[in-house]
Amino acid sequence: MPPADIEASTELRVGASAAPFPASSSAALPAMSATAPPAASAARPATRPATADPVPRGGGSRGAHLASGGGNGGGGDGPGANSEGSKLRPGGPGYRRMSFALLAAGISTFALLYSTQALLPAISGDLGVTPGQASWTVSAATGALALAVLPLSALSERFGRRTLMTASLSIAAVVALLTPFAPNLGWLIALRAVQGAALAGVPASAMAYLAEEIRAKALVGAIGLFVAGNSIGGMSGRIVTGWVAQAWGWRAALAAVGVLAVVCAVVFRLLVPPARHFTSRPVGPRDLARTVKGHLADPLLRRLYAIGALFMTVFGAVYTVIGYRLIDEPFNLPQGIVGSIFLVYLVGTASSAAAGRLVGRLGRRGALYLAVGTTTFGLLLSLTASLVAVLLGLVLITAGFFAGHAVASSSVSRTATTGRAQASALYQSAYYLGSSAGGTLGAVAFHAAGWEGTVVLGLAAMVGAAGITLYATRKALVQRRALVAAR
Repeated sequence: MPPADIEASTELRVGASAAPFPASSSAALPAMSATAPPAASAARPATRPATADPVPRGGGSRGAHLASGGGNGGGGDGPGANSEGSKLRPGGPGYRRMSFALLAAGISTFALLYSTQALLPAISGDLGVTPGQASWTVSAATGALALAVLPLSALSERFGRRTLMTASLSIAAVVALLTPFAPNLGWLIALRAVQGAALAGVPASAMAYLAEEIRAKALVGAIGLFVAGNSIGGMSGRIVTGWVAQAWGWRAALAAVGVLAVVCAVVFRLLVPPARHFTSRPVGPRDLARTVKGHLADPLLRRLYAIGALFMTVFGAVYTVIGYRLIDEPFNLPQGIVGSIFLVYLVGTASSAAAGRLVGRLGRRGALYLAVGTTTFGLLLSLTASLVAVLLGLVLITAGFFAGHAVASSSVSRTATTGRAQASALYQSAYYLGSSAGGTLGAVAFHAAGWEGTVVLGLAAMVGAAGITLYATRKALVQRRALVAAR
């Protein structure tokens, strides 16, 4: 097997459909799986790349719809579902409202999800708990989201994407207003878990909603605005809480994010247009279980899930603990300045966009190697006692993480030929479970061995990602061929 076997244009028949592996792709955004078409029917093996077809349409039974990846944006057979011309286009009625509604949803989701991350030192000091215990306020939210994404993606097939996203944002905003009044750490963790589970409705529905309602040629721009909202929310939530906490305490900071979430929920509800291309297609538990089982049996998809989880383990560990390090000796930075380090997220936005060009030049395996190397060098650089070196290390860790995540997540939709919505949901579950595990394990390592312990954890995760990229690909291809032969 040549070194480029990860990108080889191999067509493998899985069940009754083929699985193409294009040589390269410019798709760098993690959300691009929403544009993937359904796999070929059982009677006709797929022979084209996964991105060649227009936005998928509905049709067929519940099981056939799920198997064809209907949850990933299948338009259904409702009014106008089969007419690309009836969908929203740039400059047309509703397109701008749709785009800004999803921008508000992205801001709210990620501002809430990581709202306590910059506040962990303050929470530890006020409640008298260790960094590991305080980190559960982040891990509970991301872990609950990871577990809820898949079942909520099935609910969106029954009740509609717009309805589910509206309910998710509203419930999460109400919970956000309650979190500042948590009497102790246990209550705070419980409220954060409820918040994370509620927020799962947004990533479970947003991409499919956009794919159903917006013309294929305009989809990239709309998805880009949603992803921008994710980045802005993740960054602003941490920065705002850092400065508010410095002035009025961590409870006031959480209240400020709660108010932001309420505003975003109202903006979303007022702006988001009614769904015109959605038809309710309830997904039964058996259909869902069958599709998930098929994805988990695919060795290539398992490899991608593991890579995404390992990258997020590093990222979650570093950003959960970095506040403790910068507030302590020898840096002694104030809370507001520590919160502002999350401006580094802007580097991640740029590296996500650059990942597509890297894949074109280096191939997917080469791009993953570069992401692993960049992250590893950043971890090592952060060990120094120089503030400039530590910040540069954070820049490299962030750039490497976002690039690796972009390559792995975009590869999922190219590898899965059926049930792409569920394949993407499984990736998100692995991704956020990595965040949850990384946040807690990183804090425990920091409490036990200082920043060096957190770095060792990160290096171990990167060794794992490199090993999977280097050795598991060839083995996975062999296993996949054996799986195909058995079917």
